[in-house]
Amino acid sequence: KWRSLYQIQGERKRIMRETCSKYKSNNRRIITPYHVSRIFVEDKYRVLYCEVPKAGCSNWKRVLMVLNGLASSTKDIQHNTVHYGNYLKRLDGFDHKGIYHRLNTYTKMLFIREPFEKLVSAFRDKFEHPNNYYHPVFGKAIISRYRVNATKEALRTGSGVKFKEFIQYLLDVHRPVGMDIHWDHVNRLCSPCLIDYDFVGKFESMEDDANFFLHLIGAPQNLTFPKFKDRHSNEERTTTKITRQYFAQLSPSQRQQSYDFYYMDYLMFNYSKP
Repeated sequence: KWRSLYQIQGERKRIMRETCSKYKSNNRRIITPYHVSRIFVEDKYRVLYCEVPKAGCSNWKRVLMVLNGLASSTKDIQHNTVHYGNYLKRLDGFDHKGIYHRLNTYTKMLFIREPFEKLVSAFRDKFEHPNNYYHPVFGKAIISRYRVNATKEALRTGSGVKFKEFIQYLLDVHRPVGMDIHWDHVNRLCSPCLIDYDFVGKFESMEDDANFFLHLIGAPQNLTFPKFKDRHSNEERTTTKITRQYFAQLSPSQRQQSYDFYYMDYLMFNYSKP
């Protein structure tokens, strides 16, 4: 089993590197703190993890906290502790020498997910549940720009954004509000053409990939990747089927434009066109 997982890793990295050399000319660019601002550092087992939201990131941070001795079990760590506790260091918090030393000697990994599924997962999480950041900041702007005859209530709260409106915002070159890490390209979040990742895991094969990675870094035997769903745990995970239902609400041209928007992620991580 390990052998086939080694081969899968080799193949994923090959495709990633080939895509980079074909489309990107930034192979010799200087790595700045901005490029590594999404990378979390675990010094004990020498791991660098680039956070891709909606691809298992909460549970990966739990694993890093356990590796670092900050908790004895992933089950003990609450969602808010993971995201707002500031227990894990980020790579951009180190000086130039510290950044380069870690990039050159630590095991660098990222986990990704099918782009449309990741997008729908983010939409459901941020817009279909009460949220005191995404509704007032993104929701209000989206509704006021894309909804004809919006009610005063909708404009006041920013709640009830429809998927179609969200996609209009995403594809708008003059977006009323900026980009957000939950729907940005992996390509932009983790700079895989600039940083040579040692391990590329996929959400779709999370259990195998995660446990293989833990085996590679020599993690304690009893540490496995947690299976629990972090938020809205009573709700079904976003699947291919659910993703289709959301994309069925769009016009063919919006679907094509959405694919074009994530084209590099599809190509680089070898996901077939939906």
